[in-house]
Amino acid sequence: MAASPGLAQPPQPQPQPQHETIVVTGTFEPLSLDEIDRAIRVLPARENALVLNTLVDLLRLDPSLDLQERAPDGVQTDLSIRGSSFGQTLVLLNGQRLNDVQSGHHNMDIPVPLDTVSRVEVMLGSGSTMYGSDAVGGVINIITEPPEGMELRLRTAVGNYGINQQRGSISDSFGKLSEQLTFSRDFSTGFIPDRDYRNLQLASSTHLVTGLGATNLTLAYMDHPFGADQFYGPYNSWEDTKTWFAGVQQALGNDTSASFSFRRHSDLFVLFRDQPEIFTNHHSDESYQADLRRHQTLSNATTVSYGVEGLHESILSNNLGNHARSRGAAYVALDLRALRRFSLSISAREEVYRNFSLEFSPTVAGGVWLSPRLKLRASASRGFRVPSYTDLYYHDPANLGSPNLRPEREWTYEGGLDWNPGGRVHGAVTIFERRERDGIDYERSSPTDIWRALNIQNLDFTGVEANLRVTPARGQSIDFRYTGLRGVQDTVPVGYTKYTFNYPTHSGVIAWQARLPGDVVLRTRVGVLDRRARDPYALWDLYAAVTRGRVHPFLQVSNVTSTQYQEILGVAMPGRTVIGGIELVLKGH
Repeated sequence: MAASPGLAQPPQPQPQPQHETIVVTGTFEPLSLDEIDRAIRVLPARENALVLNTLVDLLRLDPSLDLQERAPDGVQTDLSIRGSSFGQTLVLLNGQRLNDVQSGHHNMDIPVPLDTVSRVEVMLGSGSTMYGSDAVGGVINIITEPPEGMELRLRTAVGNYGINQQRGSISDSFGKLSEQLTFSRDFSTGFIPDRDYRNLQLASSTHLVTGLGATNLTLAYMDHPFGADQFYGPYNSWEDTKTWFAGVQQALGNDTSASFSFRRHSDLFVLFRDQPEIFTNHHSDESYQADLRRHQTLSNATTVSYGVEGLHESILSNNLGNHARSRGAAYVALDLRALRRFSLSISAREEVYRNFSLEFSPTVAGGVWLSPRLKLRASASRGFRVPSYTDLYYHDPANLGSPNLRPEREWTYEGGLDWNPGGRVHGAVTIFERRERDGIDYERSSPTDIWRALNIQNLDFTGVEANLRVTPARGQSIDFRYTGLRGVQDTVPVGYTKYTFNYPTHSGVIAWQARLPGDVVLRTRVGVLDRRARDPYALWDLYAAVTRGRVHPFLQVSNVTSTQYQEILGVAMPGRTVIGGIELVLKGH
């Protein structure tokens, strides 16, 4: 659109850097991060792998992500965003669902090793318009990409609490074909009895370019047995979860793509580890997902995206019974841009599930550059979540589901200001509100009663997110991030609730990373968390590595001050954890 004669040219956004960040989450087509009108964060994994121990270490850099661990290495970790429950957070692998139909507790059962992960993209706020059920509080998308060229990485490490780790990765490119094979093994005898764990992950990531378009194939397997003392009450429990995943994405020309994924998850749970005959559950669920998407450019300033999706989920369980359900959805999105200054996207999704029930999920998002350094953005979106089979049918000595639960529904409103002066400082602030209806939780009338699933009405969250990144020198960065939350419920249950009011009211992170002379890489993080009705605590982590040559020694210290804390009430976490090892790297042309 041309400017009118005699009018001053509107301020233009700052030119994109040479290596701009392209985002595929929260947008129907890939866009640069500066063009997105939603709160999106990109967490690079591969370039920082030597100063990360697990994927959880990476996610802890964002205080809006509440990771309630029961043990290190992602053992039964519940991930929630902006005060939502773990079931209200959608986890994707290359844009394909990983959430478990049995229970939201397994949303961090990520089957791919850390070496497979290129980056993690986080969308804060509702994403049901794009992804359907579960995307209430937000979405994390774990993205895998094979490295270019030949590369071999072997890593081994040991630590206290009987920690023994091995990781390996081999990749190569053959013309238009790229392949990466990875494995990871992490073992610990536990810092107290019945808190041992073993995590095995295997993955293959393939990228192929043909005349039809790009093909991406991901295959993965995870086996995760662990001692679960106090996880589900005063019991010395034991659990073993396994995940199988296969996902393929196929481009059909420049404007059309298709994808298909299969996920199988099994959960063997023993209430008393030394007496499995008293109470043992075995659940096995499968999901199949397929979608067809198309993107068309109508003009230089207007694009339209549309598509259809299908999802089938089933479960076989000695406790929950045998069930199956299917969902289908169609969506359309219109994206408008003008003068490289204004942007507006309008999108909507209609999803059909359970006896032809309908869920309509619209989103409106827009942005305007107030100056070359300031961008104002705002959005409104609707999300929903269908109850899991645990919510509906589970029963044990301490918990009871309800088959009469209604789906959760919510509206999220947010506004933000991004500041990019073009130098060594970047900042942003976002204010948001989530209005939730029919939220799913568990209630009991007294501490001796059992937990019973129910719908909770009229729960509203208001919050603020602020971040500032300073680059004091080349190769160094300092991040300051803060998230504040306040939840209000105007209809209070008679007794106690299990999850709703366990959110952090204040959460802050200070992180510093530097590449020093001698190819020494240092990263440290201090996180402070004040959970509602609990005492605040701070955790300090420290990582160091040498990246020169082929042999890279590294040292990782978690909870440096050996703080005593509980992220899940009644489940103690370990004190200072020290892990040291070496990585061998061989690269070809």
